[in-house]
Amino acid sequence: MTSRIHCSEDAQQIALRRLPKLISGFVEGGTGREVGVLNNTAAFDRIKLQARVLRKVDPRSTVQRFLGQEYSVPFGVAPMGMCNVVHPRADQFLAGMAKNHNIPLGLSTAASTAVEKMQAIAPDRVWFQLYLVPPIDHAMSLVDRAEAAGCKTLVLTVDVPQISRRIRDLRNGFKVDFKMGPRQFFDLATHPVYSLRMLWAGRPEPAHFPKTGSKFDRSASRALADWEFLQNLRDRWKGHLILKGVTSIPDALRIKDIGVDAIWVSNHGGRQLDSAPASIDILPHMRHALGPEYPLILDSGVRGGEDILKALVCGANFVMLGRPWLYAIGAEGESGLESLREALTFDLSAAMAQIGVKNISEVTKENLVSFSE
Repeated sequence: MTSRIHCSEDAQQIALRRLPKLISGFVEGGTGREVGVLNNTAAFDRIKLQARVLRKVDPRSTVQRFLGQEYSVPFGVAPMGMCNVVHPRADQFLAGMAKNHNIPLGLSTAASTAVEKMQAIAPDRVWFQLYLVPPIDHAMSLVDRAEAAGCKTLVLTVDVPQISRRIRDLRNGFKVDFKMGPRQFFDLATHPVYSLRMLWAGRPEPAHFPKTGSKFDRSASRALADWEFLQNLRDRWKGHLILKGVTSIPDALRIKDIGVDAIWVSNHGGRQLDSAPASIDILPHMRHALGPEYPLILDSGVRGGEDILKALVCGANFVMLGRPWLYAIGAEGESGLESLREALTFDLSAAMAQIGVKNISEVTKENLVSFSE
C-alpha cells in the first residue's frame, strides 16, 4: 500500500482520525492553554534561510558526528514515555528505525519496553533518559541497568521538577491508572481497529518499574535532582552525559563547568511551562554563551527537514523530534515511520542544496537571511 504520509502534517492528520481522542490528546497536548506548543512551531516559521545559487552541491552528505559517534543524519528520536499507548509495538518500531538507519534513539525512564531489549535491537543507538523519580535508590538502579545493558549515553532530564497539568488529558480522562468511563468507552468503541489491536496486545506497562513496590507514579515530584546530584552523577557515569531541558544561559554555563558532555535545549515540547520561550529562539544565545565547540542538541517544534536545517544553522549540532514520530506510527505503523524518516531526510538534503552546502559541517549562521549585506 502506498503511504499517504509525505510530511509530519500528513502523519498528524491521519493519526488524529485513527487514534482515539484519549490517545491523540496525550500525544498532541501541552500544558496550560498550549500557547507554548504553538509558539514552538511558529518560531521556526519566522526563521528564513538564505538561498544561494551556482554552487556545487552534489553529492551531498547528511552524515553528522556527535559525541564521538557517526550518524547517518543529524536528527533522531527524543525520549517519550508510554509510546506503546499509540501502538503496542511503537518502541520496537523506533528501535528498528534507529538500527536500520543509524540514528540515535532516546529511551525514556517511562518507556514500555526495557532498556535491555531496546539496546539488543539497536546496539549503540540507545540513549537512556533518566527521570529522578523517587525513591532515589530505584532511580539510580536504572543508571546501573543502562550501563549494564551497554548504553554509552545517559540523558538526565531536569525540566520536570513537577509534572504540569495537561488539560486535554484531564478532559479526556487519560491517567496511568486508567479507569473506563462512558466517554472513554465510546471513544474507544468508535476506533475499533486501534482498540482491538491494543486489546490483543494487552495494556502497556512501564518497563522500568516493578508491578509492586516502587511503581511508576506519573504525577510524582521529580525535584530530587539538584546541583550536588548532578556532580555526583557526573562522577559516577563514565559514558557521555547529556542534560536535557535547559533554557537558562546561567544554568548552562554552570552545567558546562561541571563537565557535562552536551546540553539539550528544550522546553519539553510545551508540555511543562506554557509561557516558556521557544527553544529555537534560545538556541543562538546559548551557542554564543557556550562557544562554538560545545555540543548542543535541540528539540521542541521541529516538524520538517527545513526545521532541522534551521536548528543546525542557529547553532545546534543535533536535532531530536518527538510528536512527529508518534503521529507517523499512529497513522500507518512501521511503514508510516519509514515514510516520515524518508521525507525528513530528503527535505533536509534538498534544503541543503538550496542554501549551497554539501555537508552538515558547512552549515553556519551565515546561511540565515541578512539584509545588512
